[in-house]
Amino acid sequence: MATPYNKNFVLMVEDLTVSFDGFKAIDNLSFYVKPNECSVVIGPNGAGKTTLLDLICGRTRATAGVINFKGQELQKMREDKIVHAGVGRKFQTPSVYEDLTVFENLELNFPRGHRILGSLFFRRAPDVRARIEEIAAKIFLSDHLDERAGFLSHGQKQWLEIGLLLIQDPELLLLDEPVAGMSVAERKKTAELLSDIISQRSVIVIEHDMGFVKDIATRVTVLHQGRKLSEGSMDHVQNDPKVIEVYLGH
Repeated sequence: MATPYNKNFVLMVEDLTVSFDGFKAIDNLSFYVKPNECSVVIGPNGAGKTTLLDLICGRTRATAGVINFKGQELQKMREDKIVHAGVGRKFQTPSVYEDLTVFENLELNFPRGHRILGSLFFRRAPDVRARIEEIAAKIFLSDHLDERAGFLSHGQKQWLEIGLLLIQDPELLLLDEPVAGMSVAERKKTAELLSDIISQRSVIVIEHDMGFVKDIATRVTVLHQGRKLSEGSMDHVQNDPKVIEVYLGH
């Protein structure tokens, strides 16, 4: 029987299992995220990290277990309903409208335009522009608002995609390898961005860059073969003999 929803947590994942043709990609996993927490999930390839995010956002359905977001059972909801409930997902590869400007990309994701009537009567009102400029400043793109997204660097596209989530004001962000392909300077600025984000919401990050993980993580969870191998501070998991053996030691 699932544990009743606990307001100390934004997300409660309990006894979660998903099988593909008999292979358990996630195996009886329990995982919790607190408000204003940056929870980083690490582990070797095939450990189940991306599958975990797929389950939370509704892209994949679990074989067993519970995914409770602020009292709502996400497994009973469609992907779009999960987004409207306050869960935003960024995938590994940036997905932005390259022929549109940064401003237009952000404008398209402004929540007022999501419903049919909102789309029909959407206008570039002062509050819309103010919100776009606010988000652009957060993601270091204030000077690029009128630039086509296709001309941005890889790192800037990553920031823009995070901005596309932030403008929808989700309470939980799921970020899959947000600094992949970034320069050292861009990784540092992304760490600053995430520190700012968790002042208002919670974030789950999948990442392989251990230096970046150390900079951002409130809590680190290590997965191995779909199971939780270790969990705690970065110092704790770095010194866990089991983690050293299956992951960090290699």
